[in-house]
Amino acid sequence: MIIEGCQGKPRTPTIIEKTCPNCGHLIEMFSIDTQMPCEHCGFVAYNDSLSCVQWCAYAKQCVGEEMYNAMMEIAANQKKERRA
Repeated sequence: MIIEGCQGKPRTPTIIEKTCPNCGHLIEMFSIDTQMPCEHCGFVAYNDSLSCVQWCAYAKQCVGEEMYNAMMEIAANQKKERRA
């Protein structure tokens, strides 16, 4: 899945902990997850550490077309939210 020699991604997924902005509970997701709903309230949190996909020339080849498209959609949504 990951291109050999890529310095932007860990070889083994790590666990990311985020605080749900809706209810304050902890949301755990793997570093390769694009989004994860809060188990307490259902709020969907996005993995905002996926930024290398936005600039890396090999991103689509690295993560696959389906994951690339999902990550780019999330990045576009986050960009819109920051403007609002």
